[in-house]
Amino acid sequence: MNKKIVYPVLSIAGSDCSGGAGIQADIKTISAHGCYAMAAITSLTAQNTTGVSAVEGVSPRMVSGQIQMIFADIRPLAVKTGMLYSADIVSEVAETLARNRVDNLVIDPVMVSTSGSRLIAEDAIETMVNKLFPLAGLVTPNRMEAEVLSGETDPQLQAKKLIALGCRAVLIKGGDSSDDDFKSDLLMTSDGKMEYFRLPAVDTPNTHGTGCTLSSAIASNLAKGMTLCRAVSEAKNYVYNAIVSGARHRIGHGHGPVDHFYQTDFRCG
Repeated sequence: MNKKIVYPVLSIAGSDCSGGAGIQADIKTISAHGCYAMAAITSLTAQNTTGVSAVEGVSPRMVSGQIQMIFADIRPLAVKTGMLYSADIVSEVAETLARNRVDNLVIDPVMVSTSGSRLIAEDAIETMVNKLFPLAGLVTPNRMEAEVLSGETDPQLQAKKLIALGCRAVLIKGGDSSDDDFKSDLLMTSDGKMEYFRLPAVDTPNTHGTGCTLSSAIASNLAKGMTLCRAVSEAKNYVYNAIVSGARHRIGHGHGPVDHFYQTDFRCG
């Protein structure tokens, strides 16, 4: 009997009890890409499509323990990080990943939820830049996050500044731009190469978890051996189609989720 190839992918992120973002969105996305999803939970949130009412961090020791046990038994081919919550958690994640010589690390520097709630402590941002960015194969901030991290407003300058901070590649996401017709993302690598990914804007409030979904899709594609440029391109198309399909659903009373399983008969955000 031929054995099926397994592509283990690890998400290190916070839990979204409403299922649209965070660990839950990551598991859906990784599974939709035919990969084996694993999760190390950094924090719990009480939230739904209308907002976040409470956030509570997991102990840094427990976060590290989850990651270490995964690497000891089912080594991931790619890892993505999402909401890391505190400086202590960021430090533990960075040290544990460095100790295990992580491959294909995608960092989504989650700072604010779709509904506008802050999801990371101020001192955690500096720790992320200093300890985690140098380990990453790709960092995926939206323009607002890139401005906080770089102090720049122009996407090219943002990318160059983040590359200078130690990132090997940066994807500046344009989903939060004011352009009503198209959304454009910029991929820049440390050798100065640039590529733009431009797709039509979708008129829908159902964008909860799009950043989590994109970074998980990229990590899944890298786990399957794609080049970085192709991994980003394929992930962008996946998220676009998930948004288009999700626009037809009504889940919750606020920013609903995308349709992670639009390619299958099972349709659900």
